[in-house]
Amino acid sequence: MKLNRTTLRSVEILKLVSKCPEGITLDRICDTLNLPKTSAYDIITTLAETGMVNVARGQKQVYTIGLTAYRIGVSYTNHMDVLGTIEPELKAFAREIGKTVFYGVLTGHEVVYLCKFEPENPIITTATVGTKNPVYCTSLGKAILAYTDEETRRQVVGRIHFRKKTPRTILSEEAFLAELEKVRRMGYALDAREVEEHMECVGAPVYDREGRVLGAISASSLFKPTEDYHALGLAVKQKAGEISRLLGYLGK
Repeated sequence: MKLNRTTLRSVEILKLVSKCPEGITLDRICDTLNLPKTSAYDIITTLAETGMVNVARGQKQVYTIGLTAYRIGVSYTNHMDVLGTIEPELKAFAREIGKTVFYGVLTGHEVVYLCKFEPENPIITTATVGTKNPVYCTSLGKAILAYTDEETRRQVVGRIHFRKKTPRTILSEEAFLAELEKVRRMGYALDAREVEEHMECVGAPVYDREGRVLGAISASSLFKPTEDYHALGLAVKQKAGEISRLLGYLGK
């Protein structure tokens, strides 16, 4: 059977990009796969337009795996529908705690929201399914990076361009790494009004059966000085643990 060369090259590029969470340049793709630059550029541009890869623009464009590819290829773990397992749990959790809840995953140096469920009387949140936010100012991003492997964490943090969103936004690598250490001590992460001045969010990591961080869940609500965010953090952490166990995780 004759196989289409362009399709094969596209698959090889996607496989290579998926192995580089820190991102990969077009030059490295061409060198690794021994591809002509013009052919590789046409393929990667098409993949970017269809959402199969993401493009981070800087001195050189860097490519990471995209949301479309994630939905196609990473939503199953050992033949299990991950989102199908997570969604009913989050839907019930949103009703239980009366807050908007999310599930998100790491893509490059950002978090993309894959699930969102609201309580009966929801507040308005700007985050919607498919949108992205930086890792350094979201509870989802902090929860994922705090518990991911050190090499991935180092690569992701090295690519962050810290930008002020509110007066509370973390603006340096040193402060962010200290924040991740705090997350590991607490077992949950806080977005202490770092994206939007009026919003406070709490997040905790979700693991697969191999003990790898798949993503994180979070609970969001309007900031209230009287809210017990430690208690909310423990509740989110517990729910993340329950979801992890449903996905086959046997750790603590």
